[in-house]
Amino acid sequence: MPASLRFLVTGGAGFIGSAVTRRLIAETGHSVCVVDKLTYAGNLASLAPVAADPRFRFEKADIADGERMRAIFAEVDPDIVLHLAAESHVDRSIDGPSAFIDTNIVGSFVLLQEALRHWRGLAGERRARFRFHHVSTDEVFGSLGPDGLFDEATAYAPTSPYSASKAASDHLVRAWHHTYGLPTLITNCSNNYGPYHFPEKLIPLMIINGIEGKPLPIYGNGLNVRDWLYVEDHAEALLLVAQRGEPGETYAIGGQNELSNRDVVRAICTLLDGLRPDPAGPHERLITYVADRPGHDARYAIDAGKIGRELGWSPRRDFASGLRLTVEWYLAHRNWWGDIRSGVYRGERLGTAAVADLPGEQ
Repeated sequence: MPASLRFLVTGGAGFIGSAVTRRLIAETGHSVCVVDKLTYAGNLASLAPVAADPRFRFEKADIADGERMRAIFAEVDPDIVLHLAAESHVDRSIDGPSAFIDTNIVGSFVLLQEALRHWRGLAGERRARFRFHHVSTDEVFGSLGPDGLFDEATAYAPTSPYSASKAASDHLVRAWHHTYGLPTLITNCSNNYGPYHFPEKLIPLMIINGIEGKPLPIYGNGLNVRDWLYVEDHAEALLLVAQRGEPGETYAIGGQNELSNRDVVRAICTLLDGLRPDPAGPHERLITYVADRPGHDARYAIDAGKIGRELGWSPRRDFASGLRLTVEWYLAHRNWWGDIRSGVYRGERLGTAAVADLPGEQ
């Protein structure tokens, strides 16, 4: 690959997308155009470290807007599309699945069509090196029992509106490769954590609630297990796959850090006790067990052997060191998450709806 490429990063103001964008600008000579709709989880403050760089460009746009996407492809003329734009929270998908259908399925279809149009217009070396990299989740595989790991050959069995919408977009990407020849890549990752994470997800919500002395709600018995991947490790893996992955292939990306939700929250409490002691007592006193969410998968875990064997990637951070960095970041960046807590999202419980939104509901 050339030393300087043009990246189009959808969802680049989100958690993982902003990490990828910051890494591209800080550590490579590539240029980046971020496309983001700036819904509740998109935050331009997460791009502030690179916003002034001449190789960075931002476009506020909806990936489901085909006319706008066509214009952006024409202006940016990308070599690589990193598609991260998605509605991504299981609890929100339970309360209102329609947004997940619109963005994750329809939006991905529109983006694939415009990427195909763009790729067909390229020639020679530029056509040969173009890639459409779709970033997906391990949740498309459903729930694991106490043993075993997800890998690239695992059958799909999504169980939530979110995971079903991501499974659908994965299938669309594969179809555009096999039917039209578009050089696509898919990655399915485990749960990410780290700085700039929107505080509706488990780890940032527990950290911020702990800082504020609020309850730390754990769903069910807290024994649901996830494989935790530090976001900077994930960003490194994504850029490696985008530039060196084999078109048409899928790569599973995991952190090799399986922990129950209960153990994760307890580890956060221990770190907060040491870094920001609460005069009222240990942070574990704030743990509260609440009713489980509908269809809560018991366990996810990933076998990341393929990306290790073929591309030489492995996670750099173990969970203990990554979690400490994360807690320290939230302690030092109250302005970042304080703006969110004061407006868009205040930490309320989501995902308790018994039925999907009704036809015609906005």
